[in-house]
Amino acid sequence: MQGKGLIKFLVVAVAIACLYSLSFTFVTRKVERDAAAYAQGDMAKEKAYLDSMAGEVVYDLGIAKYTYREAKGNEIALGLDLKGGMNVTMEVSLQELVRNLANNPKDENFNKALENAATRSKDSQAGYISLFVDEFKKLNPNTPLASFFATKDNTAHVKPNSTDSQVESFLQREANSAIDNSFKVLRTRIDKFGVTSPNIQLQQGTNRILIELPGVTDEDRVRKLLQGSARLEFWETYDNMEIYPMLENVNRALASTLKETEQAAKTAVADTTNADSTDAGLLATLGGGSDSLDTDSFDSQLALQNPLFNVLRPATAMAPNNQPVLAPGPIVGYAQLRDTAKVNRYLENPVVKQIIPGNVKLLWGVKPNPRSPEQLELYAIKPSGAEAGPILGGNVVTDARDDFDPMSNNPMVTMYMNSEGAREWRKITAAASADPNNKQSIAIVLDGVVYSAPRVDGEIPNGISQITGNFTIEDTKDLANVLKAGRLPTTAKIVEEAVVGPTLGQAAIDAGVNSAVIGLVLVLIFMIAYYNRAGLVANIAVLFNMFFILGILASLNAVLTLPGIAGIVLTMGTAVDANVLIYERIREELRLGKSVRQAVADGYKHAMSSILDSQITTFLTGMILFFFGSGPILGFATTLMIGIITSLFTSIFISRVIFEWMLTKGWSISLSFPWSEKTLQNANFAFVQNRKKFYAASAIFVVIGLVSIFTKGFSLGVDFQGGRAYTVQFEQPINLEEVRGHLNSAFNATTEVKLFGSQDQVRITTTYLIDETSDEANDEVLSKVDEALTKLDNNSYEVLGSYKVNPTIASDMKARAVYAGLFSILVIAAYILIRFRKWQYSAGAAVSTVHDALVILGLFSLLDGVVPFALDIDQHFIAALLTVVGYSINDTVVVFDRLRENLGLSKHKNEDVGQTINLAINKTLSRTVITSLTVIFVLAVLFVFGGEVIRGFSFAILIGIIVATYSSIFLAAPMVADLQSNSKTVDSVDVESANKTTPKPSRV
Repeated sequence: MQGKGLIKFLVVAVAIACLYSLSFTFVTRKVERDAAAYAQGDMAKEKAYLDSMAGEVVYDLGIAKYTYREAKGNEIALGLDLKGGMNVTMEVSLQELVRNLANNPKDENFNKALENAATRSKDSQAGYISLFVDEFKKLNPNTPLASFFATKDNTAHVKPNSTDSQVESFLQREANSAIDNSFKVLRTRIDKFGVTSPNIQLQQGTNRILIELPGVTDEDRVRKLLQGSARLEFWETYDNMEIYPMLENVNRALASTLKETEQAAKTAVADTTNADSTDAGLLATLGGGSDSLDTDSFDSQLALQNPLFNVLRPATAMAPNNQPVLAPGPIVGYAQLRDTAKVNRYLENPVVKQIIPGNVKLLWGVKPNPRSPEQLELYAIKPSGAEAGPILGGNVVTDARDDFDPMSNNPMVTMYMNSEGAREWRKITAAASADPNNKQSIAIVLDGVVYSAPRVDGEIPNGISQITGNFTIEDTKDLANVLKAGRLPTTAKIVEEAVVGPTLGQAAIDAGVNSAVIGLVLVLIFMIAYYNRAGLVANIAVLFNMFFILGILASLNAVLTLPGIAGIVLTMGTAVDANVLIYERIREELRLGKSVRQAVADGYKHAMSSILDSQITTFLTGMILFFFGSGPILGFATTLMIGIITSLFTSIFISRVIFEWMLTKGWSISLSFPWSEKTLQNANFAFVQNRKKFYAASAIFVVIGLVSIFTKGFSLGVDFQGGRAYTVQFEQPINLEEVRGHLNSAFNATTEVKLFGSQDQVRITTTYLIDETSDEANDEVLSKVDEALTKLDNNSYEVLGSYKVNPTIASDMKARAVYAGLFSILVIAAYILIRFRKWQYSAGAAVSTVHDALVILGLFSLLDGVVPFALDIDQHFIAALLTVVGYSINDTVVVFDRLRENLGLSKHKNEDVGQTINLAINKTLSRTVITSLTVIFVLAVLFVFGGEVIRGFSFAILIGIIVATYSSIFLAAPMVADLQSNSKTVDSVDVESANKTTPKPSRV
């Protein structure tokens, strides 16, 4: 084996990297266990403990130290379905954007075009702007778009004589800008919200923003926070020298307060036997931090004497005599990121609030200065406008763009204001620059955070301002976006929402862990039982694979969801696929009389083509799923793709290194037990000869399924039909019909009620007020659910989670699901065409794949309402369907690879194509059966132990694997025989030779 040294180095390097990435999770879990032990169930005390630890070093590697906050950012984050929390999809209203850019015209045709475009956008993949322009031209064929959009605010971009194409480009730019700006505003708000490991993503190509907030419990606060309008303001500022005396008074007052707290803590330590943890938490809550307990240490004494200045360094500069002096400007101090929460607690102290005047506001900067990446700046803001507020609102800004200073070529921002804003701005800038020796700064504040506070160098008469500073190009882009966000002519509304309670999340964690452990044990036992000592080698590779998957997920800061755990469980089953392919080839080589060393070398060599082809096709499916999926499905796709890569590495390289080491040591390598040695070794089933029987059986089943689909239909999940769903747990088992009857009466409509895992838990789905997204509508629907459920006698209940989807996004999800399915078939067919250079192979694989999809769809329609668990068609089902498509191609490609290999051998050149294909199927039959069995084992475990949340998902994959195994053996390859025999061009066999007497298959 070539490059053993390099492979060993890679294994060690990757292992160390994965261990490093996973170590953060172990560290944070220990801190959280300590917090839980201290709090004894009091969530407020637990949160206070963790807040106090945020800035404390909890992981010291010698060369690097990490605070709890930093370690938390590097751990494996748990998704909402595991941890509980809130998941929302925000949609930027482009209809509102276009209407506002035209100054809300009353023209009937204009508004009709807006409505028509909104209706068409539900079923079209075209962008809203394109649809609007198309509808406008239909209704107003002789009216130019510029007649509506050449307004005073748009004068820099749209002229009265602008063409429709130019106006459309302007609208598209504004739409993209509005989406980007909304994303930035939401990201800043979420950062301020203080959620641990939030996830916010802009869904590329759409006007939607996906947000995950693990652990949040105040849903109303989240809704108000996310749906509020962006608030851009311009404020006057104080100079640092004006504020410093006040900060000194604050520091002295805090020192006095904390000294009294210290004395109380020492008294408590003397009087209480179990006071250590209590006093630590007391001081931490009051702001002292965890090291405040050691009140006799020098650092702790210094912190008690200067509590504020210990965490907030005053803004200073060096005078000409090299002496520190207070720095001029609005920045009054700097704090480490880990200390900002402590500074905020100090400033909220009742004693401190009495010292800070009402006309002083202290606001943080938006992000650290590049020169001090661990520090935030604190600004002193002067309320001086109307009602002691800002001097100017952001609504006067008409445009802003990132630019370069023509004199210095440094990045800067150019800001434009409307005429009203220009007049006010002239007065403001004139006053701020009146004293040439003390020019004032104006703070640009968005949602209570300072983005910049440029000094005013002179009066600005025309409303066009150039903002310069120590900016990077990214800084100017962000600032320009912030300025434009102040006049966002649109809003972002929640169109999809999922709330998962911690109870449901813990149940999901337990189910996921149980299924993963049991599935892993089953795979390990089966491999040893079938392949003897070689099975042990495969198991070592599987364990390395699990370790690498988790390590890579941690290094990528990926979010682990329940479907993600399902992906890991599934990967454990498919991870042995490469080993099975290798082992079966080694066994073939041994039966040819080769030495063990040569058989191992040739086995790896000959299996490589099949391994790569089968895994690449599955990886392509994962990529399509990643592109079209959202939310938890992204976790599944990510895990699946990572698992394929790590499986290839561990199966091909690690197992090979172990085999080489065993051979060097002179150990015997056993690849079977007596009972498994000849399993399917001499298989000679007439698959091709009996293909028409299988065609007929498949056709009958597909027809039955299609009849059910078109007559009975499907049970669509909320994400495909829209509406609201609630997961409710009762104290006692319930009568499903009684619950359904009360809900139907409350909603005056048919309500879907299904058992969800057990007799005391249900999933309620309703389309009541389906088009309403307001908080009032949410409250009304939930009140009707409460109204119905309270009629159940002596059976208390708890709503564990909720899920809401707007009809618009539901239509889009269905469209994306259809495109994902079609695209996956086309991509895989194209890959097979490129790889095997025969359209017959692509056609056979495509027909087989479509067959598998139709069978699964038919089964979900036929069995819905028959089996005791939900068979909803939703995003999870689509993920399962695409996974089955990938697995089906995986199996098929292995047969195709052996067929291509056989056709290249001289002894098969004169054989009939059907006979050669039949031989290829039989030769790979043992691999197909063994791999399918391992996957079925783990999927059966996932189905039984994985929990109700993914039961339908695991059922779809389980049935799909069985169907895919059938189709790869009985349909795909035999169909190639039919297509080849009817083709004028065949590999190494012409039509004439195909009609000759078929020889018996060669025996190896």
